[in-house]
Amino acid sequence: MENPDLTIQKAHQGLIEKEFSATELNKLFLERIEKLDKNFRSFLTITENLALLKAKEIDALISAGREIPVLAGIPLAIKDNILVEGVKCTAGSKILENYIAPYDATCIKRLKEQGATILGKTNLDEFAMGSSGENSAYFITRNPHDLERVPGGSSAGSAAAVAADLAIFALGSDTCGSIRQPASFCGVVGFKPTYGAVSRYGLIAMASSLDQIGPIAKTVEDAEIVYNVISGKDEMDSTSVNIDKNLKPRTYNLKSIRIGLPKEYFAKGIDPEVEKIVRSVIKKYEDSGARVEEVSLPYSTDHSLATYYIIMPSEVSANLARYDGIKYGHFTKTADNLFDFYLKSRREGLGQETRRRIMLGTYILSAGYYEAYYLRAQKIRTLIKEDFDKAFQKVDVLMTPVSPTPAFKIGEKMTDPLSMYLSDIYMGAVNLAGLPAISIPCGKIGKLPVNFQIIGNKFEENKIFEIGKFFENL
Repeated sequence: MENPDLTIQKAHQGLIEKEFSATELNKLFLERIEKLDKNFRSFLTITENLALLKAKEIDALISAGREIPVLAGIPLAIKDNILVEGVKCTAGSKILENYIAPYDATCIKRLKEQGATILGKTNLDEFAMGSSGENSAYFITRNPHDLERVPGGSSAGSAAAVAADLAIFALGSDTCGSIRQPASFCGVVGFKPTYGAVSRYGLIAMASSLDQIGPIAKTVEDAEIVYNVISGKDEMDSTSVNIDKNLKPRTYNLKSIRIGLPKEYFAKGIDPEVEKIVRSVIKKYEDSGARVEEVSLPYSTDHSLATYYIIMPSEVSANLARYDGIKYGHFTKTADNLFDFYLKSRREGLGQETRRRIMLGTYILSAGYYEAYYLRAQKIRTLIKEDFDKAFQKVDVLMTPVSPTPAFKIGEKMTDPLSMYLSDIYMGAVNLAGLPAISIPCGKIGKLPVNFQIIGNKFEENKIFEIGKFFENL
């Protein structure tokens, strides 16, 4: 298998039919990483022993005639802000360069229980702050479709690894499209669950009210399989929600589905080719019997990015205060006094974009500005949620572009943070409202992939998956 191009289901079938062993499968991917990843730079750490030990256990079960779970022996990659016990976890930052995770994140624990094999930890924008993969403290990850272009961010390495067939699936985290946008730039599926559907225990926090772990995979079905394993209540995360997995998933007749088109998402600023491709997808649904109607999301479109860039840095400022060089992480060796120690440790250990967001958040939360900025942003956040509530009274799902453009060139937006932030314009409202959304490949502009987005109401993941699988089966 020179180019394996395996989905979870195909790999599972190959294992139970003994076309290959779990050890052979994982060695193949490890060899591909060693051979090819020098081009893409998607991995920060390779966990060969961890993968092969688990693969050996799965092979023993298969040899004994035991039934194995669908994820058993399946190679995956983990974004390097999710803890795997005994493995380095840097969050893409020099300040955590030598930090070894003391425990497994809940999602990792659940994947290990299903027998999944972890190939390694993937590169990301520092502390998940970025939309391009260029803000890692270690190196830039490149897009497998064009090495001169970004893979998107912040789950850059996870999306690139799946797109380049260096892993069958991966985990990422999504705070403002950080799963969905790199999935679009790399032409794979990225799913952001409802806030609380997947435990955040063991995820290095960026903005706690927005962060959500989710899968990056080859197909909607694969994303659904992973989601069903990692989702559910966790006593270690008070924001997590109990999901009854014994309920039989509902099947949907496309002719009964109402699809909403937010008119503001197809306005000035979108690449005409992106709009053409996304509208062609919606036309296919309409031709197949779905009812399509225009809806309006005025607050979600006009104010979501500004609201996000007030709430997010405020939470960043609070969450990253712990990295002071004393408890853990990088510390300076040249300080003259305690204040100098704090200052130099953070300056040496944190990158420019991270420092920018900490400073912005600290300013927003300071006396005299909290009510003027943070409190008003939270009020707008409520209006954004109400936008979606009104829309879902009329329609079942919303369909939109993921990004206004395909992948841009490396370095193109690094000197213009505002332009970089605008690449997330179609995704931030979803995180502010805590909704589920999926990014699905639907075409290309030249060799650059384009995805469309399906947004659903809270905890209606099954509906999103069913509607997404319909497009893949056309």
